[in-house]
Order: sequence, then C-alpha cells, then structure tokens
Amino acid sequence: MDATDKTMDSPDKTMEEIVLSLFEYEAVKFGSFKLKSGIQSPVYFDLRVIVSYPELMNDVSEHLYRKAEEGNAVYQRLCGVPYTALPLATCMSVAHNKPMLIRRKEAKDYGTKKMIEGVFHDNEHCLIVEDVVTSGSSVKETALSLTEVGMRVTDAVVLLDRQQGGAEMLQSAGIKLHSVCTLTDVLEVLSKHEKISHDTVSSVKKFLAENTFKPDQKPAKTVLSYKQRSELCDIHSVSRRLLKIMERKQTNLAFSADVTSSKSLLELANVCGPYICILKVHIDILEDFQPSVVDRLKELSENHDFLLFEDRKFADIGNTVRHQYAQGVYNISAWAHIVTTHALPGDGIIQGLKQSPRKDESACVLLAQMSSKGNLITESYTKACVELAENHSDFVMGFIATGRVSEEPSFIHMTPGVQLEQGGDGLGQQYLTPAEVITNRGTDVIIVGRAIYNAPHPEDTAKTFQDAGWEAYRERLTNRVSRP
Repeated sequence: MDATDKTMDSPDKTMEEIVLSLFEYEAVKFGSFKLKSGIQSPVYFDLRVIVSYPELMNDVSEHLYRKAEEGNAVYQRLCGVPYTALPLATCMSVAHNKPMLIRRKEAKDYGTKKMIEGVFHDNEHCLIVEDVVTSGSSVKETALSLTEVGMRVTDAVVLLDRQQGGAEMLQSAGIKLHSVCTLTDVLEVLSKHEKISHDTVSSVKKFLAENTFKPDQKPAKTVLSYKQRSELCDIHSVSRRLLKIMERKQTNLAFSADVTSSKSLLELANVCGPYICILKVHIDILEDFQPSVVDRLKELSENHDFLLFEDRKFADIGNTVRHQYAQGVYNISAWAHIVTTHALPGDGIIQGLKQSPRKDESACVLLAQMSSKGNLITESYTKACVELAENHSDFVMGFIATGRVSEEPSFIHMTPGVQLEQGGDGLGQQYLTPAEVITNRGTDVIIVGRAIYNAPHPEDTAKTFQDAGWEAYRERLTNRVSRP
C-alpha cells in the first residue's frame, strides 16, 4: 500500500451480505429481460440503485478497494467508468486518499474540451473502477481515453463479473480484471438463502454457457422491433407507452397539426387520430385558444390511442422553463406527454423541467439536429445533446434528428420534414422520404405536417403516410442489419 493510505478497514458487510442486500434492493433481478444487445437474459443487474443506500455503497467501495490491494494492482490514481461506477470510485478516493480522475463520455465543445478531468502525470498508472463487466468494452473505452492522455492502465477492479468473457477480453488488451464476485458467486449465495429456485440457477448457467464473448469478438448488434424495445428494462415509461401504441396500431406517424384555428385542430385530430401514434401541436399559435381545447385533445388522445406532443422548444434557464412548462395559460405539463427542448442552456434546463409539477407520464425530446437548410447545429452540439440525454434518461426519452444520433435502443428518434418524395419548400425545409428516414437512417418516427393538413382529404393522406412509414419499418426489420 502507498504511504498515503489510511489503515485499511474491513467493510461492515461481508460479500454474502452485500449480495443479499443487492437482491433486496432489486439491484439484481431474475426473470426475462431484453438487454441492449438484443439478447434475452434471465438475469439483470441495475447497480445504479446503490447510490440511494450510502452504507451499502460504502461497503461495496471498500470491497473494491480491498480486492485491488489483494491483487497487487498497480496504480496511483482511480477512474470510474461513467456513470454508475463514478460514486464508487469517489468513495474509494476519499476513504483512502487516492487521487481520482473523471472520464467524460463525450468531450465538451467549450472550456478545456478535455475527455479526462483531474490532475495527472505522464506514465502514471490508473486503476479503472467498474460496477459490472460483461464483454469488457466499457473498461476498454475508458482505458483508451486514459492512454490517449499519456497514462498507463494495467488493472481494473469490478464488483461483479458476469463471466461472459469480459475478463479474457481485457486480459488480451493487457488489463488484469480484479473481480469482487462473479455471477456464479451471486447464484450460490441466493440459492443458499432460498431467494431463487434451482430452475433459475440452471437457467442462468445455461445462458452463460451460450452467451460468452471471445477476445476480439464484438457483441452482435441486433435491430430490435418496437415491441422488443418496449420490453427493455431501462426504457422511459413514455417511450414504452409510445412503442406499444406504434406496435398496436402499426403506425410510426406523428402528425404535426400546425394550424391556427381550434376547430381545425380538433377536426384534424379526430379524423387523423386512427392513423397516428403522436399528435404534435404548437398550442401557442391558436388564435382562439380556450382551456376546453386541451380537454378535448385529451379525450381524442384516449379515444384514438395517441400521445400529445407540445412542440414548445424550451430554450431558457431552468427557473424560467419551469414556469413556462407548468404555469401560464397553457399549463403544458398538465396534458402534454412529450415536449421539445433545446440543449443550449445545458443541464439546468432539464433540471428545471424535471422539478416542475407534471403529469406522471411525461418526458422531453432534445432537438439534436434540424431538417432546415443552413441551420447552425454542429456535430459537436449533437454529441453534447446525446450526453445530456444519457445523464437525464429519467426525463429525456429521445431526440428530434434527421438520423440516428445514439445507438441506445431506449432512446426514440423522431424525424421532421418527411414527404413521399424528396425536395424542399423554398423556405429552407428539406424533405426526406419515409424509406430514407426509417429504413436507411434508422430513426423511429416520421413527423409530417403540411402534406396532411393541406390535403383535400387529410385522413386519406394520413393513412398513406402511415402505410409508407410502416412499410419502411418492416423493410428495416426484414434486413435486420444495424445502421453503420
């Protein structure tokens, strides 16, 4: 141990007690879970919950520290894999006076623009801290970021090794994995205390035998159906509801009813409702708005099974958007399932919206890309939007974008500016076809406005777009090839 270390105290809980606590707090679950890779797993770990149990978090971090010391890990600094392992690394750093570094998922487009934050020196060794290892890819990504700034990584410590080849993958990259416990250890403890059945143990062991990665083998990416994605464990409740509507009604059409008359809006919502999954409105452009309009929209939403989307495009500081969202004449948070938000103000705008009184099922989508010609959104801004969404996945359900900006299947991608033929409107709007948007670019929802509400028979045109969008989706599933 380094001379700066404090005396190494024993954790209050044994590893067996920690496993039982993780089970009690539902950090480990058994059943049938769709993983991000598309694989159906009989076991699921969500160790993010331990931040709500400080004593457990402290015990876990102490076990991690002891395991690294017992394994003679070589390091002068710590770095937790973002984001679940960050509090664990912090506890280790504070308790044992070990300097810590923070790795960003994406470099900022301002300030120092660093991927690694903190003080370090060339050729220093850094210990990577992780909560769960499956294939080892997250540890390797963190190691790459550290080595790119001149540091060395030879060791990583993890609470749980799922025993699916991660240790071997990391060993092939020159990184020794120190595991506090394995999935087999978890099974033995829970079986011993009769928390799970022998059938469950057998099911998990069979899964491990059939789903192990080998060095240099990348986990296959599967194109998931809307139904499969709705069954993911970590998906937002609004996304889950939307995907179920899309599957049930066989539509990925969002109708943007940008009209200025309340009567026209309600008539369009009624006749087009059977063919859409979302009704997108700009409630503040109605020239004759009355609260009764919202009441009727809510009725139509229930009758025709679609979600209400207020395209507000919030862009102010947190305190202001909190009032804009939950107060004022429109009282948006009381009825809109989805709202749009700019990421420009940063973290504060999401915090402000989350702190507003709102309906139980509500979320926002970030404006990550635009379909208008000459817009000022840059690639780095889009990446910052993705990072913001990942940090606030409890409220951000996805993105407005012209293509897929995140490979996370839990995020919904909605694309505006869709027509049956490509072109433009003379005012900068660039139109894309359903096939281009859904099949080729891998987004989820097509947003159509003027092509429907300016048509002689809007309901017929909505049905045409519904069919075109769904056919494009079926084509994507038929190919089952992920977007490059």
